[in-house]
This record gives sequence, structure tokens and C-alpha cells, in this order.
Amino acid sequence: MQEVIKTWTHAASAVVRHLGQLSAWSGFALVCVVSFNVLARYLFGFGRVDLQEAEWHLLAVAALMGMSYGLNQGAEVRVDILYARMPPQLQAAIDLVASVLLAAIALIIAWLSIAYVQSSYMINEGSPDPGGLGYRYLLKAFIPLAFLMLSVQAVAMIGDAALKLFFPADLPQ
Repeated sequence: MQEVIKTWTHAASAVVRHLGQLSAWSGFALVCVVSFNVLARYLFGFGRVDLQEAEWHLLAVAALMGMSYGLNQGAEVRVDILYARMPPQLQAAIDLVASVLLAAIALIIAWLSIAYVQSSYMINEGSPDPGGLGYRYLLKAFIPLAFLMLSVQAVAMIGDAALKLFFPADLPQ
């Protein structure tokens, strides 16, 4: 059982890590688009609505996909005033409960956001601004995807917490 938990935990964590690294390229693309927009506007008096909207779209993708990657890399903000003083078994129990709740909430949000994406797709939603980007449902599709990835990361965290709680002697010190 312990090996199964480890395998699933490592697999879930690896999926999130790889997708997070892939989505990090949206940050690079964002820097390129913003740089181009600024240089084009101030040096050449040139600006396009679709390129300005692309900035927001890339930022949204980076933020949405960055949630699970941030947790994967341990970059979350944590208040450790009481937690750090607790015994490891209690810490693991708290982590387990918190991760189960995170997985449940992330799955609920992913499920509920599917209708939002579907309605955008059905009307072929685009930008309300003339010259703006079309196919807004593609951007909105990152909402359920991001929360699904957050739930996958929560599963990895559930596995880690379960290993610490139920098999503490087998963990490296």
C-alpha cells in the first residue's frame, strides 16, 4: 500500500511540475508582448487592441496554472506560529485534512466552471472591443483545467501527508 501511495504521489506531482514548467513559458511570452507593446507605442506610435488583450490573457494563464505549480514547489505562504511547534504526526493530520478540503473545493470549482466555458463556446464569445481577440472560450477553458491541476496537486499532497501520518518510521529523517 505504501508503494502505491508513493507511486501515485510522485506521478501526480510530476504531472503538475511538468505542466507548470510548460505554462511558465506564458510568462516569457507575456514579457515579449508587453515589451513589444511598450516599444511600439512609445517609439513608433503604434498600438493594437488585440496585443493589449493578449497581455491579460497570458497573465491569466500564468496565474491560473501557477496555482498548482506554486504548491508543487512549496512556494505557498504559510503561517507557522502554531504549526511549527506541533508534533510531526499532528502536522501530517492537519496537512491531510487541508489537502482533502483543497481537492474537494478545487474539483467543485472545476466542475462548476465547465458550464461557464460551455456558454462562452456556444456563443463564440470574443472581445467586446473592436479589434480585440476572439475565441474567449479558449482562455476561459484554463479555469477548469487549472482547478483540475490544483486538485491533482492536492492528491499529491494527500499522499505525502498520508505517508507521514501512517508510515512515519519509513520516512527519511
